[in-house]
Amino acid sequence: MQSYHSISAEVYNLDKPTGSSFGDVEYYSERLSQVKGKILEPAVGTGRILIPLLEQGLSIEGFDLSEEMLTYCRDNLTLANKEANIFLADMETFQSESHYEAIILPAGTFLLIDDDDKAMHILANFYHHLKPNGRLIVDLFLQPEFSEGSSHYRTFTNKQGELITLQITQSEMNHIKQTTTSHHRYDKWKDGTCIDSEFEIFTLKWYGINEFKRLLMQIGFKDIIISADYCYQQYPTNRNQVITFEAVK
Repeated sequence: MQSYHSISAEVYNLDKPTGSSFGDVEYYSERLSQVKGKILEPAVGTGRILIPLLEQGLSIEGFDLSEEMLTYCRDNLTLANKEANIFLADMETFQSESHYEAIILPAGTFLLIDDDDKAMHILANFYHHLKPNGRLIVDLFLQPEFSEGSSHYRTFTNKQGELITLQITQSEMNHIKQTTTSHHRYDKWKDGTCIDSEFEIFTLKWYGINEFKRLLMQIGFKDIIISADYCYQQYPTNRNQVITFEAVK
């Protein structure tokens, strides 16, 4: 699993500010609204979803593999006048004395795990950290528009007035491993001069709906509900939809 570094974390914070939603903030707010105990968000990022859930009055904490992302999360918590326990950890190896009523992975975060054995270890670790009848909620998506060799640019301007350019090149689709690999080149510019650069190899996995359901059942999850585009219990009907799994320990 790749970790966001300095410029990529900055771009994420600029592109997806706290509270911005693809429908997921509202969906998770509704699905978690009756939870009385602790909620965990692995790969919490900049707090885009965590902070609105805190503002709803939920007890939620999170961790991330990227210290740069956590720095933005702490800053965003301060701006929102909120507090939460956030910490540096890996999904496969994190250990907590707490057990949670819910663990959530919005926005396809789980697809960053491109190794099958690691994915199973992570799901087992989540299962271990849930209370009896606790829920795991995970967003997945397919990648039907991936086109090997295609490339596009995006640009961002930070509060210092610096220009950040991002070139995304769709490099490889591996049908055997069910992964796509893109190359991301970040350049930061000031007064026409490039002052910093980053390159990352960005790999995402995909799962069939029944395939992922079987993985959850193999771990021990039950009462699995599958929803599409943040419409609860509306089963997916096309390849472009976000697919949300909700499973009970």
